[in-house]
Amino acid sequence: MYEPKTKENDRDVIEFIESVEHPKKRHDAYQLVELFEQTSGYPPKMWGPSIIGFGSYHYVYKTGHEGDAPLVGFSPRKAKISLYFATGDENRGPLLEKFGKHTTGKSCVYINKIEDIDLDILQQLIKQSIEFLQDLYPEQK
Repeated sequence: MYEPKTKENDRDVIEFIESVEHPKKRHDAYQLVELFEQTSGYPPKMWGPSIIGFGSYHYVYKTGHEGDAPLVGFSPRKAKISLYFATGDENRGPLLEKFGKHTTGKSCVYINKIEDIDLDILQQLIKQSIEFLQDLYPEQK
């Protein structure tokens, strides 16, 4: 049976942020924790070794594969900061057009630093992603 690698754990979020080598990324991570926590209403939790997640939901795919994931989150990676939002939310495009300097993946938005983005738009992206997932998976923790 498939066992997901990225699971919520008891690792300390502050300890993780303090382990981030680059001082600017570490500073941005502290700002993002505060913004994500205030906007989402959920405390930060570590997911896997390097993702700071907020809230959680249980998903079940048509294939029967299921698991838990954070509603939203981020990771201060070496190259860029990864912002995690709901996969499949097709209404994200208009907000991303106004977001600032970024690149995108399937469920990730990548930024270099906080100064490159509009924090009000980030708050809207967080709220929209949570609402999308709570509509899709109504039984939230």
